[in-house]
Amino acid sequence: MTKKTGRIGSSFEDYLAEQGTLEETRTIAVKRVLAWQLEQAMEERQMSKSAMAQAMRTSRSQLDRILDPDNDHIRLDTLAAAANVLGLNLRIELVG
Repeated sequence: MTKKTGRIGSSFEDYLAEQGTLEETRTIAVKRVLAWQLEQAMEERQMSKSAMAQAMRTSRSQLDRILDPDNDHIRLDTLAAAANVLGLNLRIELVG
């Protein structure tokens, strides 16, 4: 008996699309990755949250919102400013 290889059923993205949550899920995933990357960069540079907030000329509570992986209501210029303080560039692209 030969075993078939390949996928059975639809993809997880198809499932999320059927549930009407694909875009929301993507948005949350992107924000979580960005928050993680910022935290990793801060760790590598041994930069505290207080020092980061001061360098961004913002409050510690605002920085906490930026780093909150569940908060997807952060402006692009705010993310760019955080990246800039860490010597990074924010790159956004549309893919099809």
